[in-house]
Amino acid sequence: MTHAISPLAMPFPAMPAIAGAAPRIARAHYKAWDRCDLTYVELDEGTSVAGVFTRNICCSSEVELGRQNVAQGHARALIVNAGNSNAFTGYRGREAVEQIMDQVATHLGCAKEQVFVSSTGVIGVPLPKDKARAGVEAALAATPCSWEDAANTIGTTDTFAKGATATAIVGGKTVAFSAIIKGSGMIAPDMATMLGYIFTDAAIAPAFLQKLLSRAADETFNCITVDSDTSTSDTILAFATGKAGNDVLTDEDSAGADAFAAALADICRQLAHLVVKDGEGAQKFIAVTVSGAVSDASARKVGLAIANSPLVKTAIAGQDANWGRIVMAVGKAGEPADRDRLSIGFGGIWAARNGQPLADYDEAPVAAHLEGQEIDITVDLGLGEGRATVWTCDLTHGYISINADYRS
Repeated sequence: MTHAISPLAMPFPAMPAIAGAAPRIARAHYKAWDRCDLTYVELDEGTSVAGVFTRNICCSSEVELGRQNVAQGHARALIVNAGNSNAFTGYRGREAVEQIMDQVATHLGCAKEQVFVSSTGVIGVPLPKDKARAGVEAALAATPCSWEDAANTIGTTDTFAKGATATAIVGGKTVAFSAIIKGSGMIAPDMATMLGYIFTDAAIAPAFLQKLLSRAADETFNCITVDSDTSTSDTILAFATGKAGNDVLTDEDSAGADAFAAALADICRQLAHLVVKDGEGAQKFIAVTVSGAVSDASARKVGLAIANSPLVKTAIAGQDANWGRIVMAVGKAGEPADRDRLSIGFGGIWAARNGQPLADYDEAPVAAHLEGQEIDITVDLGLGEGRATVWTCDLTHGYISINADYRS
């Protein structure tokens, strides 16, 4: 079933080609849909790779093998299957992934550990080996495509293609980033039901790339939630082809390391926000900022308690400034809080300060703010210096409609 494009949809950006990374797409016919559903990105020799993966215990073989293989630090290819997550499929699912790895590795003449595979879609159905083999064969023979084509191909319940780009000056050289992501539901921290791929022509050592990606993911992908459910397949991979000509970044003291880290964090934030803006049934993009916590980690937990609350999310969907629901969410978070120091605001306007509603509180400007598509919720716990921002969307009837017929 096709769903209406999210009202929060963003236009796909003009994205530069990345030297050493060539995307291609093909039809493997994993589902009865009239679209391509297999993406192949060929990477030049010497490409560094880093990754972060779901911590869902019931993860797919793709995640298990990716987690193992990212440790060797280099990649020659990426394969993404859409329409079948190949999770909870036992030895048959594992064999399908290894078949793809062997097929691509033989074609490229590389170690199979340098072939990374992701799958997304329905859980519990083994990836059909015959369709996978034919799809990969078609992709290997296809002509290179645009990043937008690749972004459309990796989607499942996504309503728009998601891409982001950035540049940085690293050691006197301009390095480029192009990235695509899919994700719409089953989105929660510790990675969410998303597959995201970042490509850059920078030269960077794998270990340092891993350090920077893990840091960026913790501040972006692990700060978003749509429905509090973590997926079995979540993967974010970063590939650095080294074609920009900069001196290899090896640590924080390398020339341009700060600029590279900032650009990587920026592109991760862009991607994370795009996923929330395509949250299943979403009508509003919500930023929850918590300050005054005992630590940044505590602030994030409080923020997520608010962002994951169905009562808060439905109130925002109904444009109801019901700050009592936020009080509830703060109290259930399990983090240090003091009712009599708590302050809550919407759109920069305080509704309650120091544990009680403001005597001159005017709800009219708050109501006007809640009529918009981008909503700001501010909470000050009044306990310390801890601070965090998390992002979510509202909860509407559309979420139920999408997930009630997901397998049909």
